[in-house]
Amino acid sequence: MSKSRRILAMALSAAMGLTMLAGCSNDSGSSTPGNNNSTSNQNTSNDPTSTGDASKGKVYWLNFKPELDETALALAKTYQDKTGVAVKVVTAASGTYEQQLLSEMDKNEPPTMFVIGKPTDAEKWKDYALDLTGSKIANALNTNDMNVYSSDGKLVSVPYCYECYGIVVNKDLVTQAGYNVDDIKGFDKLKEVAEDIHARSAELGFDAFAASDLSDANHWRITGHMVNLEYFYEQKDNHWTETPATISGEYMDNFKQLFDLTVNNSCTEPKDLVSAGNDPVAQFKQKKAAFVLTGSWDAADIKGAGIDATMIPYYCGVSGEDKAGLNCGTENCWAINSKVSADDQAATMDFMVWLVTDPDASAKLVNDLGVLPYTDAAASDNAFLAAANKLSDDGCYAMNWATNYQPPESAYRPPIASALHAYVVDQSDANWANVKAAIVDGWAAAQG
Repeated sequence: MSKSRRILAMALSAAMGLTMLAGCSNDSGSSTPGNNNSTSNQNTSNDPTSTGDASKGKVYWLNFKPELDETALALAKTYQDKTGVAVKVVTAASGTYEQQLLSEMDKNEPPTMFVIGKPTDAEKWKDYALDLTGSKIANALNTNDMNVYSSDGKLVSVPYCYECYGIVVNKDLVTQAGYNVDDIKGFDKLKEVAEDIHARSAELGFDAFAASDLSDANHWRITGHMVNLEYFYEQKDNHWTETPATISGEYMDNFKQLFDLTVNNSCTEPKDLVSAGNDPVAQFKQKKAAFVLTGSWDAADIKGAGIDATMIPYYCGVSGEDKAGLNCGTENCWAINSKVSADDQAATMDFMVWLVTDPDASAKLVNDLGVLPYTDAAASDNAFLAAANKLSDDGCYAMNWATNYQPPESAYRPPIASALHAYVVDQSDANWANVKAAIVDGWAAAQG
C-alpha cells in the first residue's frame, strides 16, 4: 500500500461510521441558500468574462482555504494557458466562507465549484449540487469514505484533501530544554515540560506555546479544533450517528486543562490573545515557542523555515490517552453547481480531474494540503501526516473530526470565542462557567 493510501486508511478505519469527517480553518457554507449576507475580502485570478474561450465553458472556483490562495491562482492560470478554458478563483477570508458563498450564489455568474463540507451542509445546498455519482472525479478517488451525501443518497461533494491537527512540536527546542518529545505521552508530562519551559523562558530564549489566539482570524484553532476533544470523547462514549440534540459537557474539564496550559505558558500574555495581530505559526517559525496548535496544512511552511517538527495529540488528561492519536479528517470537499450551464459543469469537472491527476498540479496541491485521496495524485511527504500514521501503527486511536456534528459555525462559534475572551482576561470560575454554557447550552439552543 502506498504511503498516502496508508495514511488515509489509518484514520478512516477509526472514523466510527461517519460518512464525512469535518471541521477546519474556515466555515463550510452552513446557512440557507438565498440569504445574501456580507461578503469577505477576496483574491481573484483572471476574469473569465474577459479572457479564455467561453465556448469551452468556464470555471469559477470559490476557494475555501485561505492558505491555498496563491497555489490556486497559479494553477488556474496554468490550466487556462494550457486549455484556453477561462478559470476564475475567489478565496474567502478565514471564517467567512459561508457568507461569501451565500453572496456569490445570488449573482448572475455564481461559482461553478464550491465546498460542501459536511452532511448538514449537504441538506442545505443539495439543490445547488450536481450529483457526482459515477462522475469522472468520483471515479478518480482511492476511497469513498470521505464523500458527502445528502439524505436522499445524492453524492453532493467529494474530498480534495485529508488533514490532521494537534500540537506541533519543535523537537530541537524541546531537546534544548532537556526533554525528549517521545517521552510526552499524556497530559501530565506535557504539563511538566510546558510549565518548566515557560518558567525558564528567559534563560532558554523561547517559551512553551505560541499564542492560542482568539481573534476573529484565529479562534477556529480553539472553537473549531481544540473543542473537538470534548465532542470526540462524548461521541466515542455515546456512538453518535447524527447530531445529538444536546451534549453533556462531560469532558469540559479536560478541555479546560489543555486550554489553560496553552494560554498560561505562552510567549503571548493571556490578556493579549483577544487582540488581532498574533500569528501563532509565525511565532513558531521564529522559534519563539516550542509548541503551536496547528495542522498538516502548515507542514511545508514550517519545514521551509528549517524547523524539525512533529505533531503530538491533544493530551488533556482522559483515561487511556497514552493511546490517543491525532485529530484526523477533512471538511474540504468540492461540489459542482447544478444551476450553471452544462458547458460550465463539464469544464469544471475537467478542471477538478486535472487538479488531482496531473503530476505537476497534484504535486503543488499535495505540498499545500498534505494528501489528496486520489489514485493518480502525487505522493505526500507531509511530516505531520507521517506522525499520524506512526501513531496508528503503534496502536493508537485517531480522533476523528467530531466537529462534523457541530451546529452552524457562524452562529455557534462566535459566542464561544466571546466567552473565551472574557475568560483569558479574568480566569475565574464564573467566566469559565460562561464558556461551558456557550459550548453546551449553545449547542442545544442551536438545535431548536
